[in-house]
Amino acid sequence: MSFDPELATRAYMATLDAAARARSDAYYEGGYWLLLWGCVVAVASNLLFLQTGWAARISAWAGRVSAERKWLKSLLFVLPFLLLTTLITLPWTLYTDYFREHQYGLSNQNLLQWSGDFAKDVVINTIVGSLLFTGVLAAVRRAPRTWWAWGTGITIAGLVVMVALAPVFIEPLFNKYTPMAQGPLREQILSMARANGVPAGNVYVVDASRQTSRISANVAGLFGTTRIALNDNLLKQPADEVRAVMGHEMGHYVLGHMVTGIIELSLVMAAIFFITSRLVPGLLARFGDRWGVHSITDPAVLPVAIIVISVLGLLLTPVFNTITRIDEIQADRFGLNAARAPDAFAATAMKLSQYRKIEPGPLEEAIFYDHPSGHTRVLTSMQWKAEHLGQPDVR
Repeated sequence: MSFDPELATRAYMATLDAAARARSDAYYEGGYWLLLWGCVVAVASNLLFLQTGWAARISAWAGRVSAERKWLKSLLFVLPFLLLTTLITLPWTLYTDYFREHQYGLSNQNLLQWSGDFAKDVVINTIVGSLLFTGVLAAVRRAPRTWWAWGTGITIAGLVVMVALAPVFIEPLFNKYTPMAQGPLREQILSMARANGVPAGNVYVVDASRQTSRISANVAGLFGTTRIALNDNLLKQPADEVRAVMGHEMGHYVLGHMVTGIIELSLVMAAIFFITSRLVPGLLARFGDRWGVHSITDPAVLPVAIIVISVLGLLLTPVFNTITRIDEIQADRFGLNAARAPDAFAATAMKLSQYRKIEPGPLEEAIFYDHPSGHTRVLTSMQWKAEHLGQPDVR
């Protein structure tokens, strides 16, 4: 039997009508500019704290209240700083996370519902961010030259704790997780999990449709908190498409992407912290008198560090995206082998074009995509199909 993966891929691409393609292209390409403007907003908001002297005044207040107990001074500075920064940048957040999502038909929440979830997110981020900053600044005081290494370790340790706690304690704050109803599809998912060594005895359904129209799933958790979950938008799709997506998600677990991702992130974070540790003292030497910030051990140095880290994060966008995209490509291939449903996976990739540009140029995909493009995923599926034609268990 003759089967051409390229022709089959083109046939899939042709199913996306021009209006839908233009809409998804506009949404995704707009995201490129959001990266730049998001960095500008972060830099501007933190410069505001420095130029107005707010950072220095909050630090002085924290010192008086804490009686110069270093850890408490750090905590008393960062809590109001993070909350005020959130308030200053709220118009930008409203545009990117609420109004723009509604503009493209991707959000199902009204403003009150969105605000409730946003408030929870702010509380969690403020608590976690405050603890991490307090720990990192303690490392700065104890090891002014090598704090970047200790800071990396503290940040990654915090990330590991969050990954372990999220499925059980954090994600249920935003959505209901209910056991999937008994039936053939549930048994097929659990059978795939058992066959591939995924330690989960149940499948949970997330009521994500209360927030978004996107489809998603995950196998998340560490140290005994591993959980298989899919959202109710995905559950409405054909059974083979659900199996194809779950095979992909199990691939992340089986291939150890949680662990390798943390290691890779550690290396990038170490580089960012190292560069920050070298640039911040120079910025204080030049502008410290104007800002009222003279030492890297002063909590008021935080907005200076955020400015540097924001710019570095923008410049390293292709690095972060490439790390994630490679993992996603590997999980795609694992999922094809596990679910053996290439057309179902290709059909899902086409549905994701609702919010991802389906067919970018090679350089565009390399720089801006943290997942393979729809075209890449369909072609991968069709290439797999070509290698397995005629096999009885291919769906």
